[in-house]
Amino acid sequence: MSKPWDNGFRNVTTSTKAVKTPDDLKGLKMRVPAAPMLSSLFTSLGASPTPINFNELYSALQTKLVEGQENPLAIISTARLYEVQKYCSLTNHVWDAYWILGNRKAMDRLPKDIQEIVYRELDKAATDERADIAGLNTSLRTDLGAKGIQMIDPDKKAFKDALVKNGFYKDLRAKFGEEAWKLLSDSVGGLG
Repeated sequence: MSKPWDNGFRNVTTSTKAVKTPDDLKGLKMRVPAAPMLSSLFTSLGASPTPINFNELYSALQTKLVEGQENPLAIISTARLYEVQKYCSLTNHVWDAYWILGNRKAMDRLPKDIQEIVYRELDKAATDERADIAGLNTSLRTDLGAKGIQMIDPDKKAFKDALVKNGFYKDLRAKFGEEAWKLLSDSVGGLG
């Protein structure tokens, strides 16, 4: 198995107010993908998550069906969401990865030395792509700001504290088990 590629950290954009603390999300109509974990996350923070397909997102923001959404900066830029949103809060609340997939049986039929080359090159490409995304996230912060969206550095500790208080982390731990919880907690520096 090769390394996952990086789609970037997800951030919150809104049209009505800057999101600096969890209190700013209270009652906010937020578009989320049809993903139970993201709905649960935003419910825990007091927002009103609304699952909407991505292809309907721009018009949902434009018509004020929802006031905000969450996506990586690259998606916010390429989908031109800055045209219908005023604020971007750099919450980095979820890391989006994607895997390069292939046919396992076809891969297993390749000679071992060829398999090693394929995996090595996929890993190298993933490492290069991650560096590209890191650079893009830095440049997009400036680029999106120049396009009129106000970039906000929220109080991340307040978000973490709210998720602890509202039982979000406790529920994750129960759902995924102690081994997964330890891996996650060790990776992000501890969770409540």
